[in-house]
Amino acid sequence: MSSLLPSVDLLSVDRPPIPAPELDYLLLSPLLVVAAAALIGVLVEAFCPRGPRFVVQTALAGVGALAALVLSVVVYTELDVVEGAVRGIGETTGDGSVVIDGPGVITWMMLAVFGLLGIALFADRKLEGGLSSFTGRAADAPGSADEAEAQRRGVEHTEVFPLAMFALLGMMLFATSNDLLTMFVALEILSLPLYLLCGLARRRRLLSQEAAMKYFLLGAFSSVFFLYGAALAYGYAGTFSLAGIEAAVVGRSGDDALLLAAVALMAVGLLFKIGAVPFHAWTPDVYQGAPTPVTAFMSAGTKAAAFIALMRVLFVSFGGVAWDWRPALWVVAAITMVVGSLIAIAQSDVKRMLAYSSVAHAGFLLVGVSGAFGGNEGGNDITSVSSVLFYLTVYGLASIGAFAVVMLVRDAGGEATHVSRWAGLGRDQPLLAGSFAIFMLSFAGIPLTGGFIGKWGVFAAAWSGGYWPLVVIGVVTSAIAAFFYVRMIVVMFFTDAEEGGPTVAVGGVATTVVIVLAAVGTVALGVLPGPALDLVQHAGAFVR
Repeated sequence: MSSLLPSVDLLSVDRPPIPAPELDYLLLSPLLVVAAAALIGVLVEAFCPRGPRFVVQTALAGVGALAALVLSVVVYTELDVVEGAVRGIGETTGDGSVVIDGPGVITWMMLAVFGLLGIALFADRKLEGGLSSFTGRAADAPGSADEAEAQRRGVEHTEVFPLAMFALLGMMLFATSNDLLTMFVALEILSLPLYLLCGLARRRRLLSQEAAMKYFLLGAFSSVFFLYGAALAYGYAGTFSLAGIEAAVVGRSGDDALLLAAVALMAVGLLFKIGAVPFHAWTPDVYQGAPTPVTAFMSAGTKAAAFIALMRVLFVSFGGVAWDWRPALWVVAAITMVVGSLIAIAQSDVKRMLAYSSVAHAGFLLVGVSGAFGGNEGGNDITSVSSVLFYLTVYGLASIGAFAVVMLVRDAGGEATHVSRWAGLGRDQPLLAGSFAIFMLSFAGIPLTGGFIGKWGVFAAAWSGGYWPLVVIGVVTSAIAAFFYVRMIVVMFFTDAEEGGPTVAVGGVATTVVIVLAAVGTVALGVLPGPALDLVQHAGAFVR
């Protein structure tokens, strides 16, 4: 039968050449420098002697994050200016897979700062007797003789630095992806290193490994939801491009049921990453079990990247069907604020309290996202975007600072995270407790802190859009949330210390600098918010 078929030499068939993608290396330079730092870090692990490896990896990661920050500022100055003020025009590169616009580049700056602060916490070796907060060998069973031997020999997991840089790369790419396929790849690049990092705590290894397993399993499910939604969007529009999907949505060129299913499934994957109810179950366990430096980095960076990606998908691709998915977003925002605030009251562990606090803040941010659809059906509302960017900045600084303080409050078993163990901390360590109080007041939205300006911005955006019921719920839940923030201040300053209470470890210079910078930044953004507000307001809208 095969002899009857004509033979074809596949190698001799003329095919049109596949054009190489056009890359603007200047616009991509922040991404490229972070990727280079991560890849060089892998080579350092392979070839650098164990002795100087920790210092080399720390310096490499720090220089990479700092270079990304500087280059992000350079890229921002290259953006076109519209009407003399708003930077609403950007460029796409990499065959349109990456978009360089105002909100995306400002998110790069934000993430680079969070990366620098996170790397500083990773590098602190004072808290564990000259070793970092990470286990020496992840393969050793908790409590085994092998683990004790690794501890005695001073073995350290220096792989955490390239892993953190890969996660930072994924976050930055996630925030500027211009098609769903690139966005999914970025989602995996940022997620996989974090799954590993969550299981590498030096102390409480079983709790850390449990956190990593839960995060991995639930994260894998959420990624599948996102990927399935992207496949349905491709089936509807015939393209993965966000602008191409928008054109199909505006033209209603497909089955509406397929379109709404795509929106719903992708929303599940993105809402999981921001920790919104009912996709928040991983948050308290992972925040509590992960090494505290990882928790600090993850709480700030992942939320920022995921929110910008969520807004980009909703505003650019699916703004034309906002009437269909907008009510669901209202419900998610409301229950996220309520659940996060109420359950945080019952927490006796500081890290779990901060985890549920992050859930509540995800709800407040969703209020700002909802404000984009008042009077602008296209969903490209500059006020909403700028308010969310500012809120993410102030929340990220306060979150990293709060977890840095948690690293220093310790007893014989390591970090003393039970609320009762913090009694009297304000009398023994007034500066440390005062810094933590600043972060709590910012979370509560008290005036003269960045949190107040942030909440005012997202609530004002929603109010101007006509969504006053969400604003009312936000104000009420903010008052409820203030209870457990103020409770921490009362415990630290107005409660007598217990017998044998915790001591405050002498942290390294890096951790001290992180706490000081976070506290100063939190106050500065509340007292003099003008420059930061101008920056985010000039970021403009998402480029289609």
